[in-house]
Amino acid sequence: MQEVRVRQEKQGDADAITVVNRSAFGGDDEAQLVLALRGSKNFIPELSLVAEVGGRIAGHILLFRAQLERSPGPTMDVLALAPMAVVPSQSHRGIGSTLIQEAAAAAGRLGYQAIVVIGHPDYYGRFDFLPAARWGIQCLLPVPVESITARELVPGVLAAGGRLRYPAEFARLFQANG
Repeated sequence: MQEVRVRQEKQGDADAITVVNRSAFGGDDEAQLVLALRGSKNFIPELSLVAEVGGRIAGHILLFRAQLERSPGPTMDVLALAPMAVVPSQSHRGIGSTLIQEAAAAAGRLGYQAIVVIGHPDYYGRFDFLPAARWGIQCLLPVPVESITARELVPGVLAAGGRLRYPAEFARLFQANG
């Protein structure tokens, strides 16, 4: 079995990342989301990671800025995870797990305090993501409450709860599919 190498996305990777997202999700929505976020102020180049197997990109994860609006209190930048994709021919090799672990470690090194994700709670629960509702976090997007999970990178940072506001590029995905 070939080694999986995770690295930061670099110039020239965009087409391969698009192919990964299209093949993993069977459509274009997630690939278009990555393109839109890459061009936004919420994009953090150090948190767009690819997984290579045999020198080819087989997976991608993106963490981008979202806001947690607190009342009372100041709005806090958090990271949102989306999408995380692995080409189907390479699934069940731990690539997704490796990407999530590497992205969370990189986020911590950059000083971010929390990560949120809209996804399968059973899957993300394996990586210390817990129901966001436990902190009183609500999401402004039309998604099931149980699909919203969060992970504190700094213990206690989410205790005040709040309303999660995703950037417009992400919200458009839900409007298009609503």
